[in-house]
Amino acid sequence: MTVPQWYVVHTYSGYENKVAGNIQKTVENRDDLKELITDVKVPTETVTETTDKGVVKEHERKVFPGYVMVKMIVTDETWYIVRNTRGVTGFVSPSSNKPIPLTPAEVEAMGLGRTEPAAAKIEIGFKQGDLVKINSGSMEGWTGTVTSIDREDGTAVISIPMFGKNTDITTPVHSLSRVD
Repeated sequence: MTVPQWYVVHTYSGYENKVAGNIQKTVENRDDLKELITDVKVPTETVTETTDKGVVKEHERKVFPGYVMVKMIVTDETWYIVRNTRGVTGFVSPSSNKPIPLTPAEVEAMGLGRTEPAAAKIEIGFKQGDLVKINSGSMEGWTGTVTSIDREDGTAVISIPMFGKNTDITTPVHSLSRVD
């Protein structure tokens, strides 16, 4: 028996979730499709943003806007069902009638085989060399210059003038705001 593979489907912008839902609903309503179309995903990531004012916001963002990933066995019927779902413009493929599956390396890079959510990404409203104010913690109210940012840990090293010399402290980026 053929093994289902991941395919990329192009959609109208903003229709990704609607397309994924419609494909999943079609599969739920037809028992003969459950073995042929096994998964549908709109890859998203959780992004944490720190604004200039130090406000922390967390939201979901589509990793590939305008695309839906479908794990399926391609038959004439499954190709027709996916291709003719409202909002779908076609499969990502060099030819319009034969979709090409993602390679195992591409599947791994996109995290399609993962069951747990990907780690949240942190977007920071300042960069190395910017003057920032510390808004919480033992150094609250102090200002200093950003010397480095660790996006994985969500921390920044701030150089603060203290007792006539600069002292480096590490603090969470969500507790910082840029000073203009």
